[in-house]
Amino acid sequence: MFKRAKLNIMSNIDQATQARIQQWLSPEYDSKTTALVQQLIDNNEETELIDSFYKELEFGTGGLRGIMGVGSNRINKYTIGKATQGLANYLKKQFPNTVLKVAVSYDSRNNSQTLGHLVADVFSANGILVYLFEELRPTPVLSYAVRHFGCQGGVMLTASHNPKEYNGYKAYWNDGGQLVAPHDKQVIEEVNAIESVSAIKFTRDENYIQLVKEDFDDLYINANKALSINPALVAQQKDLKIVYSPIHGTGITIVPKMLQAWGFENITIVEAQAEPNGNFPTVVYPNPEEEDAMSMAMQEGQRLDADIVMATDPDADRVGLAVKNTNGDFQLLNGNQIGSLLIHYVLSSKKAKNELKDNDYIVKTIVTSNLMTDISAAFGVKSYETLTGFKFIGEVMTARERTENYLVGGEESYGFLVGDLVRDKDAVNACAFMAEMTAFYCAQGKSLFEVLQDIYVEHGFYQEKLISLTKKGKAGAEEIQQMMQTLRENPPKQLGGIAVKEIRDYERKQSHILATSAITPIDLPKSDVLQFITVDGDVISARPSGTEPKIKFYCSVKEQLKDKADYDVVSAKLEEKVKNIMADIVK
Repeated sequence: MFKRAKLNIMSNIDQATQARIQQWLSPEYDSKTTALVQQLIDNNEETELIDSFYKELEFGTGGLRGIMGVGSNRINKYTIGKATQGLANYLKKQFPNTVLKVAVSYDSRNNSQTLGHLVADVFSANGILVYLFEELRPTPVLSYAVRHFGCQGGVMLTASHNPKEYNGYKAYWNDGGQLVAPHDKQVIEEVNAIESVSAIKFTRDENYIQLVKEDFDDLYINANKALSINPALVAQQKDLKIVYSPIHGTGITIVPKMLQAWGFENITIVEAQAEPNGNFPTVVYPNPEEEDAMSMAMQEGQRLDADIVMATDPDADRVGLAVKNTNGDFQLLNGNQIGSLLIHYVLSSKKAKNELKDNDYIVKTIVTSNLMTDISAAFGVKSYETLTGFKFIGEVMTARERTENYLVGGEESYGFLVGDLVRDKDAVNACAFMAEMTAFYCAQGKSLFEVLQDIYVEHGFYQEKLISLTKKGKAGAEEIQQMMQTLRENPPKQLGGIAVKEIRDYERKQSHILATSAITPIDLPKSDVLQFITVDGDVISARPSGTEPKIKFYCSVKEQLKDKADYDVVSAKLEEKVKNIMADIVK
């Protein structure tokens, strides 16, 4: 029985949350689930109850993502089952009189395989043919499979780079890209329309399950290999020393094979991080953005005097890169620097081969360095800007696939894609191109760090910093909301002692020039992002994360670099400027 009296003494639990808790104690949920909920009540775990039940999981920039556990705001068999049933219902409405097909894959996280099979069960029970990967495979391979098999949708079970407590559900449309408007919100409407667990079809129908076996990798690898810009040069540099870590994730299944197919023969895997493991035992966060996650690979790189060190996150859609600086020490590059190097390599190589076309373009997100735009402009290549999240880059690609030619895109959060084989960021593809890029410059006697300095001399020295503040649970979400509201109501007039000249509010879809009070529209979908542009051209952004309980502050500053010999002096100057700006906005 539901212990109503005990629940009612929890004065901070609102009625809507109590109603969800009561529903999850009903007989339609299995006994293990109801016992866990009752245990939270019996132990008076008020905060955990609120955080687990105060809302339904919603699609953010990376689909559904949350902590695993019981509750409507947690990742479990019922929230995943409900999301899949809602998606199945939506696909049937959008593609009537069609033999529906979906692709399903999963990463190395705890419960990912179980949840992946559960997703396949629900789709098959709804009469939808499922291409289910027999073993764990990366997100970009799933995106490729959606397109290859002509599916109407797809699902990847992953929480990307989040801590081990998390899992998630990335939903894909028929173009191989993650759900964007209007589909994301309309799928949620279908999900929310499911009022009872009894409406979820959990019983697997083997007639609608087709396993995708290991040989599918060859299709993906060969398609990527055909994108190589300088294969002959790679053959000359086949002994390039590469160190790679999958950080206990799916990258181990295909990144080494991709590099070998590309022609590289001297690949060292960080053995301590090679085995897929959802507990990620050697790192705090399985995120290549974090120095801790890259440290073992960098140590191995230093030991071997490697030419390049790379690491991918659990679902292998993000990649971190370390290169030797002028002192011979390995130095982590940030996502802006990696993306700028890739764009410069692709565009300069294609120009050298006279392969640039008038309809070529690149894409970046609004919080990603303007250096990428400067580079593309120098080559006469068009650039587009999207909201944060690679799904929006994929949306641009799909909208222009018949009229324009996508070359490369990237975002500061370590997501990149060269070529248009998929509609999501692809660390497997990026690893191959970063190795090729390294080989290309090694043949010229240059390191990637030196090439980056050359880019700064030509286009300006950009320096960026990201500060993330973690605010967990319902209270944290409300605090983040209040922080954004305060910035809107009382925007800073100066940052780091530098006057703010423009405020871009992507929620209100308008840009405000402070000196003239001129307001112009922003031609992008609404998003809870604020940007402050100073008179120096510095760009400071604030946005709540769509995938983690965080609010993120981005700062990008720029200074002229006349000579590479001045690198350290200018870098220190920019670092101080960033420090002063961030002190004013991150409070």
